Amino acid sequence: MTTVLTNARLATMAPGLPGLGVIENGSLVIDGGRIVAVGAANDITTPSGADVIDCEGRCVTPGLIDCHTHLVHAGNRAKEFEMRLAGASYEEIARAGGGIVSSVRQVREASEEDLVTQTLPRLDALIAEGVTTVEVKSGYGLTVDDELKMLRAARQLGDERRVAVTTTYLGAHATPADYRGRNRAFIEEVVLPGLRAAKVQGLVDAVDGFCEGIAFSPEEMRIVFDAAKSLGLPVKLHADQLSNLHGAALAAEYQALSADHLEYTDEEGAAAMTQAGTVAVLLPGAYYFIRETKKPPIEFFRKHGTAMALATDCNPGTSPLTSLLLTMNMAATLFHMTVEECLLGVTRNAARALGRLDTVGTIEVGKQADLAIWSVESPAELVYRIGFNPLHQRIWNGHITKGILS
Repeated sequence: MTTVLTNARLATMAPGLPGLGVIENGSLVIDGGRIVAVGAANDITTPSGADVIDCEGRCVTPGLIDCHTHLVHAGNRAKEFEMRLAGASYEEIARAGGGIVSSVRQVREASEEDLVTQTLPRLDALIAEGVTTVEVKSGYGLTVDDELKMLRAARQLGDERRVAVTTTYLGAHATPADYRGRNRAFIEEVVLPGLRAAKVQGLVDAVDGFCEGIAFSPEEMRIVFDAAKSLGLPVKLHADQLSNLHGAALAAEYQALSADHLEYTDEEGAAAMTQAGTVAVLLPGAYYFIRETKKPPIEFFRKHGTAMALATDCNPGTSPLTSLLLTMNMAATLFHMTVEECLLGVTRNAARALGRLDTVGTIEVGKQADLAIWSVESPAELVYRIGFNPLHQRIWNGHITKGILS
């Protein structure tokens, strides 16, 4: 059935319009899961027999997009959080069996069904705040079979809920204990075979890695990226989070979809990202949770016109966050981003970071009808409020959903 939204304040995020692309007293027409008309109400004709939804002046945005998550994992690391509050060091926590080793152990012990069951509540929290697309990474298995298990669980999430799930292979996340000191061997014997298997099985949409002193060097990441490119897969990179290894420039060299974290990125890296069209994905939840003091270089990104996206980085160790609304408030408060930058960061620029701007991220003719209707007077309220969810209705692929499953 054709659906028409009327009496709406449309924040289209369309690049051809100023700011957030707001159309006052706007209307849009949905047919076949796509937006077929959008504009001022006086310019839109309501088709005969259409289902008309009066938005009563509410704001309508594109469905929100969480473009960087580790949503699929098992268990939690709340005990480590408690230990850190009591003064324990990273080394002490690791010796007690904590850190990423803990998450790897729990993922390896969990079945695919267990992973799906444990992840759904986290996904539901995002959906309840208007999220219509979510990226999910592997990276806690660190064996071929366990990485593939995580990716299968991520794909299944999209079957369980009305939400688009994009999957990212993060085999180069950390080196397991049995390969300690042998990163190159781990890449050759585990990461690359797992990548090829994920491609053959249709489980991977992009390839990621952690380029950092405690993880993989730029030279080691080149091996992974070259393999990804040979398979026709786009890349992205955890870059410059704890030090400046020039990961942003490396990502740009490979025309990565995104480089993420970026606290230590220099101006040359920002300029290179802009030239390559690589999106800067900023993760204020991790910055907040690990008590980081080095902020990402927002001024460099603004100066060079680097597109900035925001994401939760939902993960059990450094960002147990399942709220994009809170993420926007954190970015505004901690990073001094504007309302416009925050909202574009979870819509248009987040879609770019996933290589999906052709189908989602803005309210434009031809785009998939992924929308969020909010009981707010101004889009700024979505960034301003803390702990408050004003979602009135969510539309995914033209389906109007009032609850998680409906």
